[in-house]
Amino acid sequence: MDALQWVPVLVVGFAASLGLTPLSRAIALRLGVVAIPSGRNIHKDYKPLMGGLAMFLAFALALLLFSDGSVMTELLVVIGGALFLAIVGLVDDRYNLGIRIRLLAQALTALVVAMLGVRIQLFNFPLVDIPLTVFWVCAITNAINFLDNMDGLAAGLTGIAAAGFTLIAFTEGLELVSMLAAALAGAAIGFLIYNFNPASSFMGDMGSLVLGFVLSALAIKLEFGVQPLSVTWMVPLLVLALPVIDINLILITRYLEKRPLGQGGKDHSSHRLMAMGLSQRQTLGVLYAFCALYAGLGYVVSTAPPATALIVGLLGLAGMAGFFGFLFWARIRYQRPLRQTSP
Repeated sequence: MDALQWVPVLVVGFAASLGLTPLSRAIALRLGVVAIPSGRNIHKDYKPLMGGLAMFLAFALALLLFSDGSVMTELLVVIGGALFLAIVGLVDDRYNLGIRIRLLAQALTALVVAMLGVRIQLFNFPLVDIPLTVFWVCAITNAINFLDNMDGLAAGLTGIAAAGFTLIAFTEGLELVSMLAAALAGAAIGFLIYNFNPASSFMGDMGSLVLGFVLSALAIKLEFGVQPLSVTWMVPLLVLALPVIDINLILITRYLEKRPLGQGGKDHSSHRLMAMGLSQRQTLGVLYAFCALYAGLGYVVSTAPPATALIVGLLGLAGMAGFFGFLFWARIRYQRPLRQTSP
């Protein structure tokens, strides 16, 4: 595959997102779509949302400008799913639809795109593969939504993961995946210029639902020419290591603490690191480094000889388990005493 098939997509996605974010910020302020300080978030003042509008438009524009007919149908399926979730996210940002309606919208989107061909084909049996697709899309979409709790975190990790997917797809000769991933990486990084701490604009659910949905679709569409399934199943988990860890960490913590699973709170990976004394930028640095390391591990597993790839992949999964355990311990050691308001 010629590199020029995805490089312009990356550049246009970045430039369009960079240029459109101030416009989306102005629209958010005019419509009153702003983030209110809450127990889930760290910011202390009102921030304009709708950064997701800039990212979605940049993502779609970059793809539509440079795509040819051979991949247009599947591109339109992904863009259509992202558009629907962007609208749902915008309404949620303005009127707070609640987690049940968001989950229903995500499941519906996943079901439709699965029926249209963008689905997991692990068993080549639709009655199994389609439910797996719905579960995967909802899990990763919500994981990115949950991680949008600190300036620059969701946009930064998406940019890193999408860059990893771009490199893997380019190496494997996957035109559709490389273009989708490049457009997403460009859009996320362009928005990050305004979203990095201290942020002047937030993406809102309009952005996080789109980012999570497209990342889940990228993982689904990865294909490998020579690597066996015993190795390749680990690649998406490694590239998306932080979202996978964070959503499991949150759900298990809330279950053990007998709190509603959908209730916001400062129990995310970022909050736990900050409770240990790290600043916001130091926390971002740690999490960015973790994401970059695991994107690199995903690339190694996708390209190394199968025996080596299996060892690297298993070590990577072990590292994820270790980081999960460390963050679980951090909650007990540094945060639990802060919540004890009664005997």
